[in-house]
Amino acid sequence: MSIETTAGGALIKIFGVPVLAGAAATGLAFLFLWPRSLKEAAVRFACTLLASAVAGPFLVIAVHSWWPTLFASAGQMAGLNGLPPEVGILFVSAPILVLAGLPAWWILGALVLWFDRRRGKDLAEIAHDAAAAVKDVRGAF
Repeated sequence: MSIETTAGGALIKIFGVPVLAGAAATGLAFLFLWPRSLKEAAVRFACTLLASAVAGPFLVIAVHSWWPTLFASAGQMAGLNGLPPEVGILFVSAPILVLAGLPAWWILGALVLWFDRRRGKDLAEIAHDAAAAVKDVRGAF
């Protein structure tokens, strides 16, 4: 019995790819901004893994709906090289999963900074600030 036919093999396929993509995204993010402490590195790693695992599949689906021939072609190319079509789709999906995890740390940092600047405000004041920020962004375009 091979790993692909076991329940554990299915779990590795479903969860392993986003975790590996998140780890790759974390490594790339560390190249741009090295963490200041071990705790920051762990938080950044967890944040990137979570973003890659949660947002990554949605991004893959969006790219597939926008460019379905890319995935079909990747499956055919894998078949031409003696591999299962899923491997070709994985080759297309893995970089997209990595891209989904890359901005996670900066988005989290921006949110933390935004909330820190509103320290001492109640929920209504924070909601008012958020609405004003959205209005400013819409007015810019």
